[in-house]
Amino acid sequence: MFTQQQLTSILSSLPDPAFILTRSGRYAAIFGGKDIRHYHEHSGLIGRSMFEVLKEEKARWFSAEIEKALAGGVLHIVEYELSGSDVKGAGDGPSHSIWFEGRVQALDFQVDGEPAVVWIASNITEKNAIQQKLRLLSETDALTGLYNRRKLLEILDSRLAVFERERAQTSVLVFDLDNFKRLNDEMGHHAGDAVLVEVARLCHQHLRKSDVIARFGGDEFVVVMPDTHRSDALEIAERLRKHVAISLRDVVRYESTISGGISEFGPPDRFSSDILARADAGLYQSKRSGRNRVSAL
Repeated sequence: MFTQQQLTSILSSLPDPAFILTRSGRYAAIFGGKDIRHYHEHSGLIGRSMFEVLKEEKARWFSAEIEKALAGGVLHIVEYELSGSDVKGAGDGPSHSIWFEGRVQALDFQVDGEPAVVWIASNITEKNAIQQKLRLLSETDALTGLYNRRKLLEILDSRLAVFERERAQTSVLVFDLDNFKRLNDEMGHHAGDAVLVEVARLCHQHLRKSDVIARFGGDEFVVVMPDTHRSDALEIAERLRKHVAISLRDVVRYESTISGGISEFGPPDRFSSDILARADAGLYQSKRSGRNRVSAL
C-alpha cells in the first residue's frame, strides 16, 4: 500500500519519538519526535550506546526495563523522570526534570544481530504536575498547609508496619491549644486562624525534618516522630511547647499555650489508632493537671 519512502515519512512524522533500542543499549534508529514543544532533536543519538549518553545508574535502569520487555514479550509500560543530571556532558539534556511514559514492545526480529525493542516516549510532565497538585490537595490542610487527617493515618499505618517488621520505634505527639474557644470568642475566627497558621510555622521551625506534622482537626495537631523513643520525643515536645507560648505572645499578641500527650508503639498495638488513643489520653491528662504541659503515656 505504501512505498518504503512513504512509510519512513509517516514514522518520521510521529509526534512522540520512537527509539529502536538493542539489548546492549544501542540506539539503532529513532523515528518521530516532531512535537517540538516537548522534544529536542534526537538524531545525534543514533549508533551510540545509552551508557555513553546517560549516567551509569540511569543507563542501567533503562537496560533493566529493556530486558523486562524482551523477557515478557508483551507491551511494557513505565513512567520515568529525566533531568540534566542524568545526562553525561556539561550543558546536555534538560535543565529541569521531565516526566515520560515509556511504552516498550519487543520486536520479533533482531537488529544488527541483537534482540531489540521499540520504545515510544511520551512527555507527560504537564499531566504529572496536575496529578501531583491534586495529590497534594487531597493530602494537605487548606489553612495550615500541613498534612490532613487522611494522610496522617496513612503514614501511621506505614510506621506501624515498620515497627512490626523491624521494631523501629515511632513516637506520636498529640497537642492542642489551651482555651482556643475563648480566643475565637474574644478575637474572632480570623485571629484563631492566624494562631493555627503560626503554630504550623513553629512546628516546621522547631521540629526535625524527619518529623511528620498534621492538623488532625480544629486546633488539634499530631506529630509523628520516626525512629524516636518516648523519652526523646518528650524533650522535643517540651521545646516546642515553650516556643509556642513565647511566639503567640510576641507575634499574635495573645497569651496562649499548648497541652499535649506522647506515646510510642508497643507490642500490643494492632492498629495505628492504638497509639493515637494513648497520646490523646496523655493530652487530657495534661489538661486535667492544669494545662501548658506534655504528658507521656
